[in-house]
Amino acid sequence: MLYNPFDHALQENPYPTYARLRDGAPLYRNDDLDFWALSRHADVNAAFRDPALFSSAHGVTLEMWAPDASALVGFLAMDPPRHTRMRALVSRGFTPARVAALEPAVRAVARERLAPALEAGTFDFAEVVSAIPVYVISELLGVPREDRAEMLRLSEILITRYDGDTEIPQTFWEAAGALTAAYKELIAERRARPHDDLVSALVLADIDGDRLGDDEIVAVLSLIGVAGNESVTKLAANAWYQAWLHPAQRAIAWRGAIAAWVEETLRYDGSAQMVARRLTRDTVLHGTTVPAGARMVLLGASANRDPRVFPHADRYDLTRDTGQALAFGSGPHFCLGAALARLQLRIVLEELVAAVEGYDVDETGIGFVHSPNLRGFRALPTTVTLR
Repeated sequence: MLYNPFDHALQENPYPTYARLRDGAPLYRNDDLDFWALSRHADVNAAFRDPALFSSAHGVTLEMWAPDASALVGFLAMDPPRHTRMRALVSRGFTPARVAALEPAVRAVARERLAPALEAGTFDFAEVVSAIPVYVISELLGVPREDRAEMLRLSEILITRYDGDTEIPQTFWEAAGALTAAYKELIAERRARPHDDLVSALVLADIDGDRLGDDEIVAVLSLIGVAGNESVTKLAANAWYQAWLHPAQRAIAWRGAIAAWVEETLRYDGSAQMVARRLTRDTVLHGTTVPAGARMVLLGASANRDPRVFPHADRYDLTRDTGQALAFGSGPHFCLGAALARLQLRIVLEELVAAVEGYDVDETGIGFVHSPNLRGFRALPTTVTLR
């Protein structure tokens, strides 16, 4: 049995491999790449909730594994109490009121970007939808409109990998450097003249005199700019494709079950595939002693297909209970942007259902983004019939 998260063929359809791991190797070892993997829901959920044993301090991906990973990805690569402090400060920018207040702007962006494509009738769904979250995140951050296309281009470079490449490519560092420079300029502007945006909220965030430094804010903005853009784009296209593949479920969505459509897509075909952790002490897992310092891969996307938790887990079913899904993780690292991602997905899908009577996908033109951590479409040719 082989699980290699860097293999392009696996990235395009990882679910059969996940099923084999859950049944035959719930604790999997890859000697060549030096990692262990957990694939069952109970194991992944327990690991998410135990940062003292499954540490994030060396990073959350196999590629950026280093003792100083937090310098690149911020509080994602921190454990309590550092993580607790950072999360408390960053959460000031993601209050329920701030997220809810974005709904009119999200809907306006969705309508603006979807209208020309829907009118044309045939378009690349992945390309059209990719512009929506980047505009929303840019609105949230206060990025000028003229800079948003470049922000999307750079974020796509950050997640793209060559087949089998286990190292960070040079293109990543070039794109990261460009984004860092842009974010530092934006932070300096907001320190001088705060606006009503997330960057200003992060600049002004204060808990008993504790405030965020520029490098800490840059790391947060980099995370939001990539994860916020790419995960929503991939999830929207995955939802569109799965509804096309499953006409009975599409009919349910078209009768108004948009929230269920969002949640079942998050479970069944979420964009986030896995995260890495470092084991802090020798631990027995499935009868095997795994040594302290081991690199652990937690396969959240596999956990969401575990039939031990979700009956008929490989069935796309908008009527199921998705309450135990781990699409946004769980425990202290539960995704701060989950509410914003759900808001964007709901609005995009609502606008599509309101306008579209039916649609078809040209499978011959489908292309996938290749990333060990994010799964989704690079191209999804679509033809729609309007109401």
